[in-house]
Amino acid sequence: MTTPSRSHIRWFRNTAPYINLHRGKTFVLMLGGEAAQDENFANIIHDIALLKSLGVRLVLIHGSRPQIAARMDKAGLKSSFHHDVRITDTEAMEHVKDAAGSLRAQIEALLSMGLPNSPMLGSRMRVCSGNFVTARPIGVVDGVDFQHTGKVRRLDTDGIHRQLQDDSIVLLSPLGYSPTGEIFNLALEDIAVHCAAAIGADKLILFGEESGIMDGEGQLIRQLAVTDLAQLTPEDAEQASLLHTAKLACTEGVPRCQIISYRDDCALLEELFTHDGSGTLVANVAYESSRQAGIDDVGGILELIEPLEQQGILLKRSRELLEQEISRFRLLERDGRAIACAALYPFPENGCAELACVVTHPDYRGGQRGQRLLQELEQEARHSGLSRVFVLSTQTAHWFLEQGFVETSRDELPDRKQALYNLQRSSKVFFKDL
Repeated sequence: MTTPSRSHIRWFRNTAPYINLHRGKTFVLMLGGEAAQDENFANIIHDIALLKSLGVRLVLIHGSRPQIAARMDKAGLKSSFHHDVRITDTEAMEHVKDAAGSLRAQIEALLSMGLPNSPMLGSRMRVCSGNFVTARPIGVVDGVDFQHTGKVRRLDTDGIHRQLQDDSIVLLSPLGYSPTGEIFNLALEDIAVHCAAAIGADKLILFGEESGIMDGEGQLIRQLAVTDLAQLTPEDAEQASLLHTAKLACTEGVPRCQIISYRDDCALLEELFTHDGSGTLVANVAYESSRQAGIDDVGGILELIEPLEQQGILLKRSRELLEQEISRFRLLERDGRAIACAALYPFPENGCAELACVVTHPDYRGGQRGQRLLQELEQEARHSGLSRVFVLSTQTAHWFLEQGFVETSRDELPDRKQALYNLQRSSKVFFKDL
């Protein structure tokens, strides 16, 4: 028997907050037909099964574009497109149904595995497919008749919710049905956006070839707000499509879309169960939010400041004192975790305030998070009618000088602060006019 290393055990321990966070939540996963052709596809299905076993409610939507193209080519038929949308005539529709049905059966089979010595042992997943999507024809656009290509008209949200409550994975194919019994070929992205919005999904997870969205230098962009998307114009068609899908979903009310790779083994688990994830997060609000601290944040602030207290950079604060002064603190949090903090202590009789405990977690330094909190507290001081702020520092003088502070004598400190000045620390005093 192989003994797990301590690093693996610590990793598992660190996933606990995310396991608790995701339990009972609803995720919609969008997997294109390209993902189903990749050698990593079986591993993705195993990871989906693991999510299900951890109490996540799942809707899986698969595409079948390359599978349709392969069947059309084999039959000697030419695929026709207008604005990158397939025109589905009667003959093509037969291949569309064949491709979608075949891939759906393949996914159902993978989710039904229970082989010994495999991740699926004992999983016993119940998969539900059906006529959850009502569609309508696209019709004639620019003089082009799209025939059996359609758009989502509505989803049977009650039916989907019932299946999720019954502990089933809901599997949707890129097909829709009309009240008159017609079948329409639908875009995968159209179903994903409508479904995630209609059922109130907590996340829409989009699988692409790359690790996520890349910048102009080929570096992964970790997070984006919807307001940032207008500045991005990827040349790659798939990247542009994924961003557009994420934007539509967020605009429709989905809180978060996460773009990850179908090629990278464990990308889904890394994205959901680690601090920084594996791909790109697109949120309809800023990913890192700033707010006033409350009593429940004492532990998180202590975690931030204790290493600096031990190094002598910060004056030690007891938990009791921090609890008393917690209303003075402002936090920058990421996914519910405090990653930076700062405090403001006003001296209204002197028209100034002290800035203290400006700390950023080591993993998140270099992103101007300290500057952001500093600016917010300076603004708070201005709104309170104060004209100056000051700091006491022993080892971070250069940083405060870069933020516009000027070194002065401790004689300029408010009388109350001078009475508490620690001569042994010999902190330097810096003031800044607001």
